[in-house]
Amino acid sequence: MSHLKQLSELGLFDARVPRYTSYPTAPQFSSALTGEDFTRWVQQIQPGSTISLYLHVPFCRRLCWFCACRTQGTSTDAPVLAYAESLKAELEMFRRILPEGVRLSRLHWGGGTPTMLPPDSMRALAAQVFDIAPLAEGGEFSVEIDPNEIDEARLDALAEAGLTRASIGVQDFDPEIQGIIGRDQSFEITKSTADAIRARGIKSLNADILYGLPNQTQRRMADSVQKLMSLNPDRIALYGYAHVPWMARRQQMIPSDTLPRPEERLDLFDTARRLLLWDGYDEIGIDHFARPHDGLSKAASEGKLRRNFQGYTDDTSPVLVGLGASSISRFPQGFAQNAPATAAWKKFVEADEFATTRGHAFTHDDIWRGRAIEALMCDFRLSRAELITDFGADPATLDALMDQAAQRFGQFVKRNADALEITLEGRPLTRMIATLFDEYAMDKAGHSSAV
Repeated sequence: MSHLKQLSELGLFDARVPRYTSYPTAPQFSSALTGEDFTRWVQQIQPGSTISLYLHVPFCRRLCWFCACRTQGTSTDAPVLAYAESLKAELEMFRRILPEGVRLSRLHWGGGTPTMLPPDSMRALAAQVFDIAPLAEGGEFSVEIDPNEIDEARLDALAEAGLTRASIGVQDFDPEIQGIIGRDQSFEITKSTADAIRARGIKSLNADILYGLPNQTQRRMADSVQKLMSLNPDRIALYGYAHVPWMARRQQMIPSDTLPRPEERLDLFDTARRLLLWDGYDEIGIDHFARPHDGLSKAASEGKLRRNFQGYTDDTSPVLVGLGASSISRFPQGFAQNAPATAAWKKFVEADEFATTRGHAFTHDDIWRGRAIEALMCDFRLSRAELITDFGADPATLDALMDQAAQRFGQFVKRNADALEITLEGRPLTRMIATLFDEYAMDKAGHSSAV
């Protein structure tokens, strides 16, 4: 039986499963969490420790039809400037409750398009953040940069503020595909942006590219990947396009009959994967690639790779604080998410209250199950001893789940007395295997294709 047929019989091409950038996943969050929980959890951060900080800017000059992120379009700067002032007010609230001596292992600005901020706003925002919590030794400051929404002045401001890593969304370089997904971005303007970033001494560059887009073929995929490799990014995220028009209405602009079938999606991924490996990138988890010198590659080789809402990370800080509308924070105690709508979030801030409106407090089972899923997603292997000794897993429950995985997925996993390991051939099944350790009811309609 062929490898493709085996994967098909296991249901890979029909399954819709979580991406597991968190556990429990966001659909399991409830309204039981409030700003009081967020405040208490921040106050319980260890003084002198390191944390990560994420700032969300939910505005775009234009709305790309493929995107399912929480964003809103604006043709003027006024809403962005007003939002920045509210974000600074939220930061000031955060300052008041943050224990002394906390430093940042990571600072990330995402969106939306954070580079819509004018240069002076960028400088002021970065200065306020670092006044509250400076970067720790080896810390990173990264920003998502839209090549269509950046100029010399804004790049200068970011460089002066201490930017260490830039992230560029590419998606695909084919003009026809760009037209269908509402994302016009030439290779030339992307290259110009990458060159300008490096000219300012910002040495680390990330890039995102998508497979599974409308009218994508292996030839077109290869062409886009080769163009991207010519920019020599340090990290590449090769994400599968998630077509969920019932959740992201703008995706209704994309004709469903132009999308590749699941089997074709796997071929597109494999085409890109082979090219990236040929060019010397290390494969990281299920959908990332990194140069051997990059921290992500080193973390993977040392067993320190982690997973969060941005995907894979080499950041091991136990706390990630998210500020801004819809941002999600992760604490050892649980998840806390801000009000998704900008207007609702702003009302909380104006009332001098944190905007947490939903989240999840971890149970004992969440802790060890979450670690099991993360280990599978990061290392393709989970250790029975680690989960029992370090995370308090019940041995009988864990053994039953490991046995179930071995029985269901057969030759694609290896099971011994202390470990469950996904084979190289079985890696396309990773998210499906991870669901066995997820104890929450799963609404498949809310998740993306398993491939």
